[in-house]
Amino acid sequence: MRWENLTVESGGNLPRDAALFGADAVTTRTFDTPEFRGITFHEIRAKSIVNRVPGASRMPFEWTVNPYRGCTHACVYCFARKTHSYLDLDTGLGFDSQIVVKVNAPDLLRRHLGSRRWLGDHIAMGTNVDCYQRAEGRYQLMPGIIAALRDHANPFSILTKGTLILRDLDLLKQAAAVTEVGISVSVGFTDHELWRTVEPGTPAPERRLDAVRTLSEHGIDCGVLMAPVIPFLGDDPSQLRATVRAIAASGATSVTPLVLHLRPGAREWFMSWLTHHHPYLVRRYERLYAEGAYAPKWYQRRITRQVHELAEEYGIGPTRAGMPRRIPAPAEPAVPEPTQLTLL
Repeated sequence: MRWENLTVESGGNLPRDAALFGADAVTTRTFDTPEFRGITFHEIRAKSIVNRVPGASRMPFEWTVNPYRGCTHACVYCFARKTHSYLDLDTGLGFDSQIVVKVNAPDLLRRHLGSRRWLGDHIAMGTNVDCYQRAEGRYQLMPGIIAALRDHANPFSILTKGTLILRDLDLLKQAAAVTEVGISVSVGFTDHELWRTVEPGTPAPERRLDAVRTLSEHGIDCGVLMAPVIPFLGDDPSQLRATVRAIAASGATSVTPLVLHLRPGAREWFMSWLTHHHPYLVRRYERLYAEGAYAPKWYQRRITRQVHELAEEYGIGPTRAGMPRRIPAPAEPAVPEPTQLTLL
């Protein structure tokens, strides 16, 4: 692999959210344990950790922190796969198994928050790859990150599929006592067969909803990002009903549906998976996504309307303006509109 395009010495044009580091600052490790077998970790000492969201984004926050690049959750649809190409790494299996770890992330963040130039803006985490993926169990970067945000009373939010967030429950409670803390857990469906094939490295959907329940029981409001709703595989009305029912039973404060989007990097990997597992759907996907990365507006509206109606039936609703910020937190329009967002 090549790191030259990201090193301080290169002097080249860098991606907006790239971590800068010296060429001699990369340590590569493998661990011969069942949970990390086949995974390579590239430990770096990053030069920056707080990244500005591109101006074209429709996200309700301006700054992000991403302590990892690549993700062992191995979700076949992950939009962040393209970012691995910036490191000259494969966006398929390489994204799942070549994990970049910014080992100095907590110290960098604490220094950044203490700068006179920092105005205390909201910081979002988990918007690129999951900060509570398996690697976090070994590297334990999030406790230091949350502690820094707590100590500076800096508002933040976390989006995750990882139940490991419960390890940091006490820290989250401490932070919530001094600043705005938004937690969202991603659960797009509860179908076990679908989960095992499209999200093979994640905790089961019911385990994630157990985490929502635990957070709520400890006074930390937690919303659910119902994402992705996967066309023709996870969008049957009975599937949507089962998922919203389970989300409501978990005590989630909100549910926000997002239809699958297939951007470059993710599109190729997902379509390869679809060809292998569901070849009869390939032509239908080619037609549905013929205009680009997003499903047609009519389809997005239909899914959004169905989920909102089910949420109302089960006593929960989409995130609304004026509620504590979640990831994502679009205001609900007068007429149901798709809540498809651009993350990068």
